[in-house]
Amino acid sequence: MSVNPMAYEAQFFGFTPQTCMLRVYIAFQDYLFEMMLVVERVILKKLEGFPDSKISPFQIRKSTEKFLLFMKERFDHLFSKMEQMLLQLVLNIPKNVLLPEDKVHEQYPYSKEQFQTLQGEIDQLQKQYKVEVSAGQALLAELEEQKMVQAELEKTLQWFDGLENICREHGTSNLKESFAFLTQTSKKLQDILKEVEKKNKRLQKSNLHVV
Repeated sequence: MSVNPMAYEAQFFGFTPQTCMLRVYIAFQDYLFEMMLVVERVILKKLEGFPDSKISPFQIRKSTEKFLLFMKERFDHLFSKMEQMLLQLVLNIPKNVLLPEDKVHEQYPYSKEQFQTLQGEIDQLQKQYKVEVSAGQALLAELEEQKMVQAELEKTLQWFDGLENICREHGTSNLKESFAFLTQTSKKLQDILKEVEKKNKRLQKSNLHVV
């Protein structure tokens, strides 16, 4: 069998020429084996008409196998010549013939150096694209972070607005005065809490004495 891959012919036919020849070879070989079995059965049937014959079925089988081996050697020799002729003259695409899908290469030919240059430009563009994608992702992440900061700032402004409204209700409009008012109010609350805790402790001691 041929060792030439014949990839261009496979592109045109949809199968490799070697595969085609292998199938033809197997089909002929199977037919040869079947014919030898048929011949053997005919000989055995003819021997039934000669009961005094000293030829046994085993001898017939040995002779059939020997003849089959001879025929197979002749067949392989002839098939190799037929295969060579078919692969060269029938299943071969001449070097000057282009398939329709490859006509573009004839219209726009390029050298190996041009192809390498084009491949280098493609690689460079792919790298630039990856860099731009990474930069875009970084910008999106920064934008999300800015949105979160803006939301926190809006909450802080709302808190100051609420604080300002509370201070106005209590007669203070200046921010410094508002903080002073909050400080005083917090101190008063702390004093009240301490006083409550003291009273609670005195009540607990009084209950213990009563018991």
